[in-house]
Amino acid sequence: MENELSFKIIGAAIEVHKNLGGPGLLESIYESALCHELKIQGFNVKMQMSVPVVYRGVIIKEPLYIDITVNDLVLMEVKATEKHSTLYENQLLTYLRLLKIKLGLLVNFGKSHVKDGITRVVKNF
Repeated sequence: MENELSFKIIGAAIEVHKNLGGPGLLESIYESALCHELKIQGFNVKMQMSVPVVYRGVIIKEPLYIDITVNDLVLMEVKATEKHSTLYENQLLTYLRLLKIKLGLLVNFGKSHVKDGITRVVKNF
């Protein structure tokens, strides 16, 4: 189910990139446009979802904000940077672990072709 969903999400990201052009805009603009496109396509989308981080039974003062979740099955981290860093993938893997979600997509709109900026991250439980 997650694989089929991720294929549709990638299509939505490509659609946003085609319509807005890119790279060159702020990450927040791409994120908002992608959420809008996913909603148009009928998906349940949550943007900037606040997630409490619990350490040894105590909620840490600062919550974690997840860029996008789609149908509570796929977590997305949106970037708009020229360079890729493995730090982004590690960050996404940590988010997957905290939310107990299997699949994450790192979508970097900073590439000339957004398809070249998409990385799948899978967490096996």
